[in-house]
Amino acid sequence: MSIDFDAVIIGAGFGGMYMLHRLRQKGFTARVFEAGKGVGGTWYWNRYPGARCDVESVQYSYQFDPKLEQDWEWSERYATQPELLRYANHVADRYDLRRDIRFETRVGKAVFDEAANLWRVETEKVGGGTGEQVTARFVITAMGCLSSPNTPKIPGLEEFQGPTYHTGNWPHEGVDFTGKTVGVIGTGSSAIQSIPVMAEQAKHLTVFQRTANYTVPAHNKPLDPDYVRQVKASYPEMRKRAKSKPAGIDFTINPASAVETPEEERNRQFQARWDYGGLGFMASFSDLLLNDDSNQYAADFVRAKVGEVVKDPKTAAALVPKNIIGCKRLCVDTGYWQTFNRPNVTLVDISDEPIERITPKGLRAKGQDFTFDCLVLATGFDAMTGALLKVDIRGRGGVTLKERWNEGPKTYLGLTVVDFPNLFMITGPGSPSVLTNMLPSIEQHVDFIADCLEALRAKGKTVIEPVPEAQEAWVGHVGDVSNITLRSTCSSWYVGANIPGKPRVFMPYIGGLPAYIQACEKVVANGYEGFALA
Repeated sequence: MSIDFDAVIIGAGFGGMYMLHRLRQKGFTARVFEAGKGVGGTWYWNRYPGARCDVESVQYSYQFDPKLEQDWEWSERYATQPELLRYANHVADRYDLRRDIRFETRVGKAVFDEAANLWRVETEKVGGGTGEQVTARFVITAMGCLSSPNTPKIPGLEEFQGPTYHTGNWPHEGVDFTGKTVGVIGTGSSAIQSIPVMAEQAKHLTVFQRTANYTVPAHNKPLDPDYVRQVKASYPEMRKRAKSKPAGIDFTINPASAVETPEEERNRQFQARWDYGGLGFMASFSDLLLNDDSNQYAADFVRAKVGEVVKDPKTAAALVPKNIIGCKRLCVDTGYWQTFNRPNVTLVDISDEPIERITPKGLRAKGQDFTFDCLVLATGFDAMTGALLKVDIRGRGGVTLKERWNEGPKTYLGLTVVDFPNLFMITGPGSPSVLTNMLPSIEQHVDFIADCLEALRAKGKTVIEPVPEAQEAWVGHVGDVSNITLRSTCSSWYVGANIPGKPRVFMPYIGGLPAYIQACEKVVANGYEGFALA
């Protein structure tokens, strides 16, 4: 029987776009299905005020085409959502990707046909209309790790009479809060970016905080042309250095231990990183996520900064994080704590008792009624697995991915799953993904998948799937390395703690990008070790 495509790719973000490009280069046919009206993935959907990348733009970019690196001009140290979306569109235009993408089309179901060794994929048109059914030898998911918005089940949510917005699904025309009173639930990364911008517009902003988060200043600024010239002149060297770092980001890691460094020198190191800004703060010392005392020093340094910035002692005390620094995602901000000095901003600490209910005019918390015109849910995502499990994916014997992951996700290399032949995941659970610079991680995954399909074709094989022993060994390894660090010790979205009923499993691979690349290269060198080919 004829097959419509060699591969169906789900999602047209940075992963799906590059996957399409690579498969075309190798002479494979592919079709991308994308629920949105345009490319860009994360940067298509996340349009909340102040949305920007927390990796420096010169590094948060594709490296597969040196000419693309040289031609594109970033304007700021940390690119904003509109600029990142322009970049995604530029890439789509440059490589003529749109002709193989079907927009406003969602994949509802993908079933593996064992008799024919192919996938039957059913789509639905967003907003109504008839979808289509296509067949493909391979299905590749590129839906992103943070793309399934988490709407908390707070009683009365549907009763609120004003507009409700979710940071992860923001209206594309934008929202003007001028003259409005606004309630914000959540103080994670998207809240920390959006609160300062919303506070500048709103008549009054009330922020409901369950967990105070650590944040480091971005010190964002327009890029100096001389700096850009230097970067472009030495891109290959910078990319090579980045690939040798656990997070896939080229910043200098201080090999010293914080606990073994004298106090004065320790604080000098912390301050230097603070003054530079950004995620590199966690590289001040090599043991901040390995040693409790070292972590405590870093945490205390950041906690002290809150009181230096926030004038009201009660508000400052509430904003001081109590947990391990770096255990939840470290945030990068522009004027977040300063915002709480504004007369039109109120912080309500709900750490000791949750919101009772949403009311038609606002919400009730701590026995008090709060009223506002608009409600903003900055409540994050069902991370890593949420988007994957929204699709009805069925493997051998009709087993669903949901059933298979009932007790938490299990994968081989974060790329494949036992009993789901010819299914690949870009940055799936069990891969470095969210603990790294996403762009190099995406490119590494896409290159692995494209090379794998090419190797199968050369060998005259049509089916590949991991063997159970290899998957169990990888899951065990992912668990073992997560237990070495302090990162797996707190309730974060890395372990699914923000979703009621979700199994507590540390989902990303924390062993670092270099160790992961090495593991993948070993698998390939040994003839796709751990996989059964047929």
